[in-house]
Amino acid sequence: MKLRGADIFVECLKEQGVDTIFGYPGGAVLNIYDALYKAKDSIRHILTSHEQGAAHAADGYARASGKVGVCLATSGPGATNLVTGIATAYMDSVPMVAFTGQVPTNLLGKDSFQEVDITGITMPITKHNYIVKDVNKLAETIRKAFFIASHGRPGPVLVDICKDVTSAFAEYSAQSSETISVQGIKKYKDVDFTQILECADAISRAQRPFIIAGGGVGIADASDCLIALAERASIPVATTLMGIGSFPGEHPLFTGMVGMHGTKASNIAVSEADLIIAVGARFSDRVISNVSKFAPNAVIMHIDIDPSEIGKNVTAELSLVGDINYILKQLAENVESNQRKEWNTKISEWKNKYPLRYKNDEVLRGPYVVDKIYNITKGEAIITTEVGQNQIWAAQFYKFTKPRQFISSGGLGTMGFGLGASIGAQIACPNKKVINIAGDGSFRMNCNELATAVEYKLPVIIAILNNRALGMVRQWQNLFYDGRYSCTNLDRCTDFVALAKAYGADGMHVYDKNEVDRALEKALSTTDRPFVINFNIDMDDKVLPIVPPGAPIEELIEE
Repeated sequence: MKLRGADIFVECLKEQGVDTIFGYPGGAVLNIYDALYKAKDSIRHILTSHEQGAAHAADGYARASGKVGVCLATSGPGATNLVTGIATAYMDSVPMVAFTGQVPTNLLGKDSFQEVDITGITMPITKHNYIVKDVNKLAETIRKAFFIASHGRPGPVLVDICKDVTSAFAEYSAQSSETISVQGIKKYKDVDFTQILECADAISRAQRPFIIAGGGVGIADASDCLIALAERASIPVATTLMGIGSFPGEHPLFTGMVGMHGTKASNIAVSEADLIIAVGARFSDRVISNVSKFAPNAVIMHIDIDPSEIGKNVTAELSLVGDINYILKQLAENVESNQRKEWNTKISEWKNKYPLRYKNDEVLRGPYVVDKIYNITKGEAIITTEVGQNQIWAAQFYKFTKPRQFISSGGLGTMGFGLGASIGAQIACPNKKVINIAGDGSFRMNCNELATAVEYKLPVIIAILNNRALGMVRQWQNLFYDGRYSCTNLDRCTDFVALAKAYGADGMHVYDKNEVDRALEKALSTTDRPFVINFNIDMDDKVLPIVPPGAPIEELIEE
């Protein structure tokens, strides 16, 4: 049957099982919005306050649900406002399809009103991108976009659609998403079994093996297989920031996060290990610090779905490229059961000697608030974060038990990410409590998305750890720039609770430790609107431990 391009767009979304799209309308996508209006019973459109909010919400939706997140913007500034959100998803391997409108094909390349080369702009920050100039290619392109976004190593794909394509007619016939394939993209299930046996033998022979679990474990839903391997071979496990939740925070084999703000137990273990098993991790600079001094006594075994990651930052003597679930399951079945009492006794000693701690005095402090959030939610909430001290305190002091619980911008470090992401996560998981742990600097960047949360009656909680400063930058200025606090004071007298109420949300100020429980209980009992808690914490609270720039990761500043 013949359909308008805009209607083909909607039908293709239905083929892919899309029930929610985040966006902001404009001239180049008017036909698409008209088609979405007619399809509002099957596809819910969430109107955000800003296109960046739409991208972050689609990202949060994808991370919380495991589905492909979808966002939509018009041409020109609408498209460019998505860029930060697309780059955030790219760095953290989040499956997302971003649709943008474009000027009609006869106006391309003429500096037309709201024309921008968005495919050129986003080429370095997408898995793939397309511009659609022919309505006959629209359906095929959309199907390919979803396939590429969700297969292999996930990531964002952009589809730019010329306006005249959305009004033109073409033949359309429905196609099942299971029948779609794209050359060069596969699921990587077929791994050479002899390589698996070689790696299993290396693990069995190791005296001091250590697992570093990255974001790829959660993305692949391979947490159970990781636990099975660690328990069978009694291997201690640390996670990267993006790997948090892929191994239970209370498990006796868990040593905490590794790297710049990791636990001392994890970082010493890396330096003492004779075998590092990195699973779905990319050995970022925040993990390895000084590469020449990273894991000096260890053979590196790298397991990842993306062959380009092997050897990129750290030389791997052993590697397995493929589906992490399959690889971990095979390794668990083929390694020797081993208690490794001497190694695990050492690990336990380090954990007991160097626990994560904070100054627990009469002053209200960020880690104390996070600790309270963990206790009152019993570890069951979905936590989104902004970026900075708030992010690391959340990672350190909320004990995550499962994947898709911790949603944070790791690779790009995007301030302003958390509120939009919390909106997407709450829509994906309406029966879960979603809490955005924020800093005052990050929150003010995209606080306009409170209007979105109010409009859709989303009970997200925004816990602002307000130190009236750009806390992480100020901390670096204190430690490494002799206390020269250049442009990091944010004491601007903004009343975040009054702001929340102006948007139609609710809120409370908290100045004292004794008020924390009451504020959290009130926020958790609010079910029809967002709730902002402004926790006034000490300006000079620091995230500790921290590895100084260029130092080996076992040399941490602890006080």
